[in-house]
Amino acid sequence: MEINQQEISTIIGEGYTFTGEVRGASVIRIEGTVVGNINVEGGVVLGEKGKVEGDIFTRSAIVFGTINGNIKSVQLEIKKTGVVNGDITTDSLEIELGAQYNGKLNMRRPQLVESDETELPAKKAS
Repeated sequence: MEINQQEISTIIGEGYTFTGEVRGASVIRIEGTVVGNINVEGGVVLGEKGKVEGDIFTRSAIVFGTINGNIKSVQLEIKKTGVVNGDITTDSLEIELGAQYNGKLNMRRPQLVESDETELPAKKAS
């Protein structure tokens, strides 16, 4: 199930600062500031005014705000207001025009469902 179809069970609101490691299973939305690493199974939505000073480990992330740290995820979207200062390791990446990204990128190839790859038939010579 994609992150935008999941229920957000935890919100760190604008004006709040959380210091320490955040761990959980469901989707979290961050509108405030988190100082520390985030390890959330379901996903992370970082709002426009949200800020993370630490690394993020999650299945799926959507970034509208600012991250100063590394991201390791299966799917990552950096929206036009998003800023990422750190290294990214992901299977799928989408960066909107206007987004800022400073760091190294490591794209992993998603596992194929079937291990037998079929070859396309060769074209006949004219």
